Amino acid sequence: MPTQNTGYNRFLLLVAGLGGLLYGVDVGIIGGALPYLEATSGLNAGQLSIIVAAVLLGSVISTLFAGALSDWMGRKPLMVLSGLTFVVSIPIIALSHGYGPLFWGRLLQGASGGFIGVVVPLYLAECLAASTRGKGTGIFQWLLTLGIVAAALIGIYYSYRVAEVTRLSNPATIFAFKDQAWRRIFWVSLPPGILFVIGSFIVAESPRWLFRRGKTEAAYKALLRSRSADQATLELNEMRETAASETAQASVGQKIKESLFRRKYVIPFLLACVILFCNTATGINSLIGYNTNILLQSGLSDVQAHWGYVLFTLINFLLTVGGVVLVDRKGRKFLLVLGTAGIIVCLCCVGLLFRRNEALNIDVSNMLQSRIGADQTLTVPFDAAEAKTLLTGYRDRGAAMQPGRAALTVIYSYGDFTAATNVARSDDPAASAIRITRASCVPANKLEAFLKNPLANVDAARSAPLKIEKALIAPVPSSGNGWLVATGLYVFMAFYAIGPGVCVWLALSELMPTRIRSNGMSIALVINQIVSTTLAAIFLPVVSNYGYSTMFFLFAGFTVIYFVTAAFFLPETKGKTLEEIEAHFEGHTRKPDLDTNSAPVP
Repeated sequence: MPTQNTGYNRFLLLVAGLGGLLYGVDVGIIGGALPYLEATSGLNAGQLSIIVAAVLLGSVISTLFAGALSDWMGRKPLMVLSGLTFVVSIPIIALSHGYGPLFWGRLLQGASGGFIGVVVPLYLAECLAASTRGKGTGIFQWLLTLGIVAAALIGIYYSYRVAEVTRLSNPATIFAFKDQAWRRIFWVSLPPGILFVIGSFIVAESPRWLFRRGKTEAAYKALLRSRSADQATLELNEMRETAASETAQASVGQKIKESLFRRKYVIPFLLACVILFCNTATGINSLIGYNTNILLQSGLSDVQAHWGYVLFTLINFLLTVGGVVLVDRKGRKFLLVLGTAGIIVCLCCVGLLFRRNEALNIDVSNMLQSRIGADQTLTVPFDAAEAKTLLTGYRDRGAAMQPGRAALTVIYSYGDFTAATNVARSDDPAASAIRITRASCVPANKLEAFLKNPLANVDAARSAPLKIEKALIAPVPSSGNGWLVATGLYVFMAFYAIGPGVCVWLALSELMPTRIRSNGMSIALVINQIVSTTLAAIFLPVVSNYGYSTMFFLFAGFTVIYFVTAAFFLPETKGKTLEEIEAHFEGHTRKPDLDTNSAPVP
């Protein structure tokens, strides 16, 4: 007699996979839309960084409450709520005009992702058998990567449309089409959200959540949807035995709600937090969100950069399949060590490629400072002629730079507030002039000023003169250099997908003991999202001031911490029940091979 209802289990994985798909769309959709949003929105580099980071900030906020909400309202209702939140966010973003509506729409989209990131892995961990837990959770990650691929394919379609319009139309038409392009990219992501909502209504509630709520009959019915009667009865009896054991412990004076500071809770909780921190600190979300921009600045054309992004996401998607296959064979620890070691090498190589080009930068801030008008504003129409003019004072270094393939970034300040312009390229015929105004730098109110710089004097900044801190002209590298950078990113993505990409969700759900799993997962994911939000928010300003190489070396440094944690502190959990893992951290040794320093069994 079969022990599982194969049809329902496939449907359950499909619905959970749609959740992963939405999570991937949340992360990846901005990659294709950002170049057109940057070209048409009038937002500066700091504001664009906030728009990219807003989806991550929304994840932080929702993740903070996701564990408590999933315990209170149930796993299934929270899945429905997360899907509805995503569906509502899309029209807010696509119809927005200005910074405010765009920010709030992206924040709402991120809130959806935060809910999904907690509740779907939690739901799978409680609904799947131990033998399929690795593969089941891997499918969530696999379809998450499919969401990123889908977002990239949407972006490449519009990059071709933009290239065609650019070839045949005037600047005004090009501008209007780019404005519509980023809006349509968001609209196309709406149908998967609707399907996830419908699927979430159909699946059963988590049987373990139902049992803990005293709904034994409902828990049994939920088990019957995915198990045979014998298997459902067996698992229900196991739940009863666990509950009886807890009751017996309570009767002899042991509190049911044990202290969070016991060894069995503290060590796995801290390990999960370090892993979640470092997983994002590899730069994965920033490299996805800014991928097209990175490839553009490495020397690729607009179409090449969009194709490069598609290949980047396809490698993520395809290699995740390898991770799903290997995770229950080679083990979590082995894949994490292999993946983080490869990531460190790739990040250092890409950082060195950018450092080689950034060493050729020329600072023309003095020339631009002399052009500032009486109203303390500056407009620079950066084309080949303007680049040649700015480079004339730097004959030795400027002679080696082609005015027709140059890029300009301006870092400027009004009083205590500093901002950076978007990168302007002299070979872009549709590029708008660089416009520096007080409104693009100084916050509109004291709350925004506090969030941007809590030590700044906003009143003084409203009358302070404009100062050009840096005005860096850099050569646009060759397409060969661009493809070298792209190759480094592809290898990075391969190592990430086969290791941390799959294992991080398992580490999160497997390491946490049952009593603290939902809230512990929320706290660890909040740390993850705070790191992701911070990195996304500072990415463009740091790149403008210090170059891409600085960010890549920073990511590599964090990944070293990740490697050390995985290699020397993380136990292998392959083939172990959740109870055996919990016993290991308590100090018991049920399984001699569950050892932190032992090599994973092939």
